[in-house]
Formats: sequence, structure tokens, C-alpha cells
Amino acid sequence: MTLGNLRDLYQQVILERYKKPRNKGKTDPVHRFQRGHNPSCGDTIELTVQLNEARDQIQDVKFEGEGCAIAIASADLMAEALRGKRIDEALEMVQRFQTMMKGEAEFPPELRKLNALGGVAQFPVRIKCANLTWHTLKAALEVTDGVAANGFISNETE
Repeated sequence: MTLGNLRDLYQQVILERYKKPRNKGKTDPVHRFQRGHNPSCGDTIELTVQLNEARDQIQDVKFEGEGCAIAIASADLMAEALRGKRIDEALEMVQRFQTMMKGEAEFPPELRKLNALGGVAQFPVRIKCANLTWHTLKAALEVTDGVAANGFISNETE
């Protein structure tokens, strides 16, 4: 695939998910909740996670908030990709995504939609937009009582 075709795919996926996100809302019930904020551009995400009975696998992920096309598309694609994943797998996906934002990794074919966000790596100032929801997810999954720290997780230190 040529660079021009990759750029077109990247733009198409991001615009589609921004205009018509499929995973907006709140899970029912909510087992994990976390807010994320990107002070640089004002993106704000509220992430809810529904776990299975054993609390070791993700059944559903939803988000609410406002942000740029990249932040919303990233949240929507992430939510879709996480259904059915164990918590440890989800945390590995967070790491892989952050590595992809450095241009150093890709997701396997079954998660190839996430690779469309790899185009963000060409625009360093936008990487925080794409990473926001992934940072928020990590914070939500690392708490054990279901309630994360008060306030917002920020990715400003990247």
C-alpha cells in the first residue's frame, strides 16, 4: 500500500469514527470508571468498563466526552477492540498502542483497525490526543475497588 493510500485510510477511519462513534455511552453496570483530560487541547474522556463476574475480563467499554477527531476515534476503536479481552491483555494493548505511537509497533491482523491510528505518529503534537483514552483505560484497570482517583488522569507528562 502506498503512503498516499495509507494516509487516506487513516483519515477515512478517523473521520468515520469521529462522526459516528459506536461506543458512546456508559456501561451497565459500571465496574471501572475514570476521567481523562488532555490540557494541551482540551480533550476530555469519561471511560466506563464492565467486567465479567470474576472481574478479570472486559465485557464492555463505553466513553463519553468531547475532543478532537483523533481522541474520539481512538476511544471508539479502543472500546471495540477491548471486548472479551482479559485485563492483562488490555494492559498489554495499552503498551503496544503507546509503542505504535512512536512508530515502533503494529497490532496483529485481528486488531488491524487500530493500526489506522498509527498514522498519528507522523504528527507528534497529536500523539497525546490518540493516547488519552489509553492512559485513561490503564488508570481505570489498575484500581481494584472500581473507583479511580478523584479528578482526571492527565497525559500531559508525555
